[in-house]
Amino acid sequence: MRRRNGAGAKLLSESALGESVDASPFDLPGQGQVDAAALCLHGLTGTPYEVRPLAVALAACGIRARGPLLPGHGTTVEELAKLQYRDWVDAVHEEYEGLRTQHARVFVVGLSLGGLLGLELASRTRPDAIAVVGTPLGFRPPIPQLIPLLKRFKSMLEKREGSDIRDSEARARHPGYPRMPLASIHELIRLQRVVAQGLKRIQAPALVAHGAHDRTANFRDADRILAGLGSKNKEILVCANSAHVVPVDHDGGLLAQRIADFMVDCLDGPEGTDRPGEAGIARVGAQSANPPGAGADLKKENGR
Repeated sequence: MRRRNGAGAKLLSESALGESVDASPFDLPGQGQVDAAALCLHGLTGTPYEVRPLAVALAACGIRARGPLLPGHGTTVEELAKLQYRDWVDAVHEEYEGLRTQHARVFVVGLSLGGLLGLELASRTRPDAIAVVGTPLGFRPPIPQLIPLLKRFKSMLEKREGSDIRDSEARARHPGYPRMPLASIHELIRLQRVVAQGLKRIQAPALVAHGAHDRTANFRDADRILAGLGSKNKEILVCANSAHVVPVDHDGGLLAQRIADFMVDCLDGPEGTDRPGEAGIARVGAQSANPPGAGADLKKENGR
């Protein structure tokens, strides 16, 4: 099987702070005897760097963590603009199938576009559990209606303020394309429609996380995803001190640990999809998505 954009040559990027940042794909071996792997998927115009903190936590729990570069990333933004959402979907399915042939349990973790791709995958396969972070299930009108027209006149949008991260130092060092192709946003919108229609088919245990200060993906999309999932076991994690790219933002450490704990719990029992327990809501920091939270304590409310 041909593996696309997997762990291989280093992809180094110099941040705005003048630091050398490792944005390359990774394949971290699990530190133990657990026969499980996690496929970690980054966002649109991003790199595996933004999901590596989650992978490190998973590997520390014995779970192999693989973070490929999605097609069109790690090359040029012009190359990304040429691709269709099926190119991303096919690459993710290929990566998943490779891990499934090697491990008894396979988990999927995705950020933003990676979250959409993880949900699409889970609607057509049976991963043992999924975790999605800052996943944009839909854009508010008139964005979906305007993008197909605007892309004919303007091909790129400049990221003038950088990535959507509250931590200023993390934002300055964050690697990725400095521009967003409108054609790629159009493909993401097409993928959103596919994912929304397939949510009810997903049966895997699911953790849905979202930054309370996210300006990229609508916070209410987390509720929509949770409500639409066919999973019996599902949770929301509200990260009160973070924006869109939570894994590298203020709540990144707590998010990573919660995802790792969730996946370890799913190792119990004969089937990951039979994980016991009720659906619930876990919140990091504040109880509301609107005011910024102080501190970072974890609370779970059952009965959702």
